[in-house]
Amino acid sequence: MTTKNCTVLLIEDDPADTQLIMEILREEPENAMEILHADNLAHGLKALAHGGIDVVLLDLTLPDSSGYNTFIMLHEHVSAIPVIVLTGIDDKELAIRIVREGAQDYLVKSMVDYTMLARSIRYSIERKQTLMEKDKLIAQLREALADVKTLSGLLPICASCKHIRDDKGYWHQVEFYIQQHSSAVFTHGLCPKCAQKLYPKAAASDEISKQDEAMSHAKPPSRQGI
Repeated sequence: MTTKNCTVLLIEDDPADTQLIMEILREEPENAMEILHADNLAHGLKALAHGGIDVVLLDLTLPDSSGYNTFIMLHEHVSAIPVIVLTGIDDKELAIRIVREGAQDYLVKSMVDYTMLARSIRYSIERKQTLMEKDKLIAQLREALADVKTLSGLLPICASCKHIRDDKGYWHQVEFYIQQHSSAVFTHGLCPKCAQKLYPKAAASDEISKQDEAMSHAKPPSRQGI
């Protein structure tokens, strides 16, 4: 995603700062973003509930919230949307703490220009997408491991027919149960012992054929000493 087709929600209560930030974002018409504005945290959360927001620019000092808690309350409601803290509080320890909690960036208003802000918005969106894809992959791997663990535990199996009882008390053929709990696919055949038991004539014929073939490949007796 480029900044051109990006929708930004600015949560800022100071009219002068709001105007300045909007002017900074609109400095390059070719990369114009759609900018929505909320003047407190409650209005910001309401705007986010309607969807369509790609990134949030968040001031920490608002009429209904202040400091670190402002970010935490927002993040709890919209953890899937990247948040850039844009504040007048130049505090390195606070910045580190908030970024560790999930903010994509922490910018001080007095030090921001268009290039810095546009780049932060673009990188924040890309980083958040990457993190979400990573989390999705981890979840899929955990599900796969859970399936493996299911098969590695004790399985109640009938001593006679070899059916397996599932966790709901139903009995299933071994093939069906394993296919439901793993990616294994079965092909069927007969081992020599079962072939002899079920089809003795065919098995005997096959054994004779094998003996004849073995004899045909045997070396002739040595004539040494004749």
